Amino acid sequence: MRRLLRTALLVAAALTAANLAGRPNRPAPPPVPGAVWMAAAQPALVHRTQCPEPQNTADPRPLLWVVDGAGDLRGCSNAVSQANLLAGTPVEVATFLWSHGHRRLLADQIDADHARDQGKRLAGLIRIRQAREPGRRVLIVAHSAGCAVALAAGDNLPADSVDRVVLFAPSVSVGYDIRPTLRASREGVDVFCSKKDWVALGLVTRVVGTTDRFGAAAAGRNGFRAGTVSADDVPLLRQHFWTADVAWTGHTGGHHGMYSTTFLHHYLFPLVGVSVR
Repeated sequence: MRRLLRTALLVAAALTAANLAGRPNRPAPPPVPGAVWMAAAQPALVHRTQCPEPQNTADPRPLLWVVDGAGDLRGCSNAVSQANLLAGTPVEVATFLWSHGHRRLLADQIDADHARDQGKRLAGLIRIRQAREPGRRVLIVAHSAGCAVALAAGDNLPADSVDRVVLFAPSVSVGYDIRPTLRASREGVDVFCSKKDWVALGLVTRVVGTTDRFGAAAAGRNGFRAGTVSADDVPLLRQHFWTADVAWTGHTGGHHGMYSTTFLHHYLFPLVGVSVR
């Protein structure tokens, strides 16, 4: 019995070896759209007799800086990136990391000095990219505590230096001075608010305070006060309060409702300058 089993194994091994030796080389798989394939090995030295014409490699797409909320959970940036991917990547998404650390929500929410420092850093990065890519459309979108960082960036940017700023459920106070950001954005600031955001921007901010002060109502629930905006700046501030008419997009008025892909396609991307079908 053992001899028979050993013989069968030897035969199977021999057949396998013969099959592999006689198998023709398979052609390389066809390229997959969007994939990066390694080129075949080339000689170490390649002599060229002509220099290629310089090409303009500037990205024509809008550049969207995304500033997530507290705790480095990256919900907003992931949602925007996913919506962008499903739309065919018509936008370049640049996520700005500013948090104290993963899940450090309280530290991010109440540290106004940190938000200001990070906003200054964001402003510097924006200006560096603009120097390399003049004329490119540039926008900032921020969520919750990240709005304090975006507004601090506006405090450190010159007039008309970005095209638009979009604030989702900002956890700053209703009295925050947004005039510098209004002047830094050519097309102004769009604020998405919701009275139904009573947990994060009602209960929580009442206990720990908004990002910039303690004891004030949150702008993401109540909107920015008209008294904080000069008459010349009023047309540049557009405050969009949630209504039941928006619920069809999947945004039902909560603090993270704007993460819905349908909402982003129909309410954010048009502000960026992109039409999504």
